[in-house]
Amino acid sequence: MSAEPTRPVRLAELEPAVALGPLDGRYRPVVAPLVDHLSEAALNRARLQVEVEWLVHLTRTGALPGAPTLTDKDVAYLRGVVASFGQAEIAELAEIEAETRHDVKAVEYFLKRRLAAAPEHLGAGTVLPAVSEIVHIFCTSEDINNLAYAIGVRDAVEQVWLPAATALVDDVAALARAQADVPMLARTHGQTATPTTLGKELAVFAARLRRQLRRVAAAEYLGKANGATGTYGAHAVAVPTTDWEEVARTFVEHLGLTWNPLTTQIESHDWQAELYADVARFNRVLHNLATDVWTYISLGYFRQRLSAQGSTGSSTMPHKVNPIRFENAEANLEISSALLDTIAATLVTSRLQRDLTDSTTQRNIGVAFGHSLLAIDNVRRGLAGLDVDRVPLERDLDASWEVLGEAVQSAMRAASVAGVEGMADPYERLKALTRGQRVDAAAMRELIGGLGLPSDVEARLLALTPAGYTGLAASLVRHLG
Repeated sequence: MSAEPTRPVRLAELEPAVALGPLDGRYRPVVAPLVDHLSEAALNRARLQVEVEWLVHLTRTGALPGAPTLTDKDVAYLRGVVASFGQAEIAELAEIEAETRHDVKAVEYFLKRRLAAAPEHLGAGTVLPAVSEIVHIFCTSEDINNLAYAIGVRDAVEQVWLPAATALVDDVAALARAQADVPMLARTHGQTATPTTLGKELAVFAARLRRQLRRVAAAEYLGKANGATGTYGAHAVAVPTTDWEEVARTFVEHLGLTWNPLTTQIESHDWQAELYADVARFNRVLHNLATDVWTYISLGYFRQRLSAQGSTGSSTMPHKVNPIRFENAEANLEISSALLDTIAATLVTSRLQRDLTDSTTQRNIGVAFGHSLLAIDNVRRGLAGLDVDRVPLERDLDASWEVLGEAVQSAMRAASVAGVEGMADPYERLKALTRGQRVDAAAMRELIGGLGLPSDVEARLLALTPAGYTGLAASLVRHLG
């Protein structure tokens, strides 16, 4: 009789739960700061914050005639409910949602429980139990959600992503300054081209990335609080004497957001699409940096310090030191950008006054930012483990004297304009010598000496080497500030 097959362990039943995705598994330490802002628990905490602040706002502005006045202790207690939202509260809210089958309604009921419990903490004189029906009054779920997401995304960007991205760009800028005058053969279309400096090429990336950071830093985070279809319909019927637009504006601005006065049931999410496009563009510029640095490593211009890499390069080839930080960054940037593109494209469209396509979509915002943050960390660690090796840089320059053809034909053109005879067809003459050919120093200098250039021009060209033909490259790095 055959043995009974062993039942595999059900990994989903393990505690703590085994992560389905890499961001909550192997990469958790890097992306953990985003959990405070873009996780499901953070979303519920932000929803709770919006509900509490709406309750406080309505009672303190007199928007609801006859509403009790909250004391400073009452308000402190309510805000403490938000501040203390932790593991036990997450579990309790989950139990409520299992009954309501509605996430925002669960938050409403959770807050009402805390109002009922207020006398235990504040004494019998508190009015909080009496304001229970003000909780969520005039609100559709999207009034809470749009503000909660705006708070979460804003804080994630400003407190986590932007500081990390800025630190990365500062690293690139510092490396650019340090290598500003290190000559390097350029390779347009992968072919030898007019030399530049390593620092100037890195400065180009630093400037591009900084431009995107300025756009992200200037992002607007919009919000609305205007009811089921954006008309203040219930507000105006229930309490016609209140200026509900002013109440909504001051409430949204109190949360640190920009008020959007014209919406359907949803805030239109256009600000999110704009922000995600800018972050995705930053990702793509960073991807370009990662692939170029990878190429410079393969050319030998950068050496990777073994102490910085700290990993096995190959399971079979002992000599390998792979540029894994930059390769991992590439992949994570591609995933992040693809998600950001999809999220942005979905969010700008909603059928008529509301559909629910934004719900699942927005739950992936944290994933998109997580992969970007992971890539930023990889690039920073990769750059920190590099040293410049001048030997291959100098070798490639010295083997490419043909790149001086541009300088020579340009000097001939300038001399012709100045009235020097015998300067005809400069481009064609240099093309015949250099195109598709390697030219050494002797051949280039022999050509220069036979052109009949003015003596000062000839001397300047004869003294020129590929390593010295970098124009203003080194000084251009100063534009980084």
